[in-house]
Amino acid sequence: MEGARQRRDILTRGACRCCAAAGYHRELMKEYNFEGNREVYAEIFMECFNINLDTHNTSNLICSSCIHRLRDANSFREMVLAGQRALQDVDPLQRGEFAQVVNLLNDGDEVVVKVEEVKTECRSEDDDDDDYVPDDNGDYGDPPSSPPPSPDAREAALLSRYPGATLRPRAPPGFLQHCHRLRDKIITARDVEKILIEQESMAAKLDISSNYITEKRAHIINISTMIENSNVTPFRSKTTHGYPCFYCRKALGTLEELKSHTNQDHKSIDVKKFLYKYGPENIVVNVDVTDLKCKICDSKIANLSELKKHLNQTHKKQMCLKYTDRLVPFKLEKDLVCQICDGTFQTFGAVERHMNLHFRNYVCKECGTGFITKYRLKVHVKSIHVGGNYPCEVCGKVFPSYQKKKTHTDAVHKLFKRFKCPKCSVRFTEYFARQRHLVEAHGAAPIKYKCNVCDREFDRKYNLSRHLKKDHLKEKNNECETCGYTCFTVTELKVHMIKHVGERTHECDVCKKAYARKKTLKEHMKIHTNDRRHVCAVCGQAFIQKCSLKGHIKTHHPELNME
Repeated sequence: MEGARQRRDILTRGACRCCAAAGYHRELMKEYNFEGNREVYAEIFMECFNINLDTHNTSNLICSSCIHRLRDANSFREMVLAGQRALQDVDPLQRGEFAQVVNLLNDGDEVVVKVEEVKTECRSEDDDDDDYVPDDNGDYGDPPSSPPPSPDAREAALLSRYPGATLRPRAPPGFLQHCHRLRDKIITARDVEKILIEQESMAAKLDISSNYITEKRAHIINISTMIENSNVTPFRSKTTHGYPCFYCRKALGTLEELKSHTNQDHKSIDVKKFLYKYGPENIVVNVDVTDLKCKICDSKIANLSELKKHLNQTHKKQMCLKYTDRLVPFKLEKDLVCQICDGTFQTFGAVERHMNLHFRNYVCKECGTGFITKYRLKVHVKSIHVGGNYPCEVCGKVFPSYQKKKTHTDAVHKLFKRFKCPKCSVRFTEYFARQRHLVEAHGAAPIKYKCNVCDREFDRKYNLSRHLKKDHLKEKNNECETCGYTCFTVTELKVHMIKHVGERTHECDVCKKAYARKKTLKEHMKIHTNDRRHVCAVCGQAFIQKCSLKGHIKTHHPELNME
């Protein structure tokens, strides 16, 4: 009973998104582990059926029955892709027009290649028609005592009958002859593997850009070749617990721990097979490039671009040079420095987001912002350019996107605290609240963004950017259509517009004088309270308003007027 209760705790009650069955189900967007493999059911739907499930206004659950059917579909898809890759890597012996001649039959652990004799009417004019002709059913009788012409000779004889025509041979030169040499031979799986390896080696020496290749396969070839032939260490985005391993997501605290774990626990991993789990639009790998070297010749390499050229030109490794890069370089010992432009940042997340400027694989059509993956572009478009009305069911506040409404609901109404302190068990609803806690409770160094012009410091990069634009660049992009007044923010423009269209709604309760702004009324009320806080430093005379003090100094003490 206790075990059933624990299992129920990790599931969610509701209706299945696929079959509408009610019960306790798993979530489509959540990550699960099945037989040591990572599963996100929404991603599997995208890879198998190219369906991006919308769970904003519907259920985001999936039942166990639909999960089994989805796994079967994914297994079938992987089998088809594996067969397609095998056919693309093999010469016309397995995929040509005469594929019916060769039958590959599974017989235990061996592959038996049976070659049937190709019967054709291609004969030279010197052949004796009475010795070798088909019967009424189209079958050939017993062959004559002399051996029949070779398949290549028959092909040449047929083409020679039409000297003025441009006929294309039905098969590559030597193909039929090769089939006859395989007659009655038994080919083991090792023989086939040896042939395929030789063909891959030959293909690596050719210019692969002239052959058709899918985008996903091209990225996988490039990434796996560079990882397997260099000392780069792949990892996932940094978390509060350290650097997660790219293969098993185990968080390691230092670069040495990450390298040791990757080299020992994942030494024999098949990088290509691992990468095939991801869609072509989302394949991107962060790698540490500290002391970058080639494993083949132990040469030091400056950067990943040089590594790609080195492997392709020096070692003749198969590389797809016309496709964009998906390996993102970092140096974890200097994790706050961009390895392309040497820019410095205050957080690892800021460096990672900055990489979108260098890897513009997908560009927003609305604003021209570039992103490494298409997923990041989709998130950008939905949050910035797609308008909408998503009212909160509790307080009625309206948000432009579903994600912003969900964030508001979780933080304000459900009090969901997603940010946990890495030093203790305290949780927070905001990232900056957690940062303040780390500084005050655990003595962590505060994050400060320093202005390069005036040395002012800010706790948020947005505030630094705003300061640079307003105070140093003097940006004033908001203009009043009535009088031409310009200002930095829309809020300042709204305050200014009160002069032109504002009604005097703020009335004094004492003298009934009305003002358009509440701030002006507040200053006016000092007259009735005789609040003389502005005092002259020379003669001691006090004034209610600061402008009165300035006028007094200008008239009676001009030597103090610094303006």
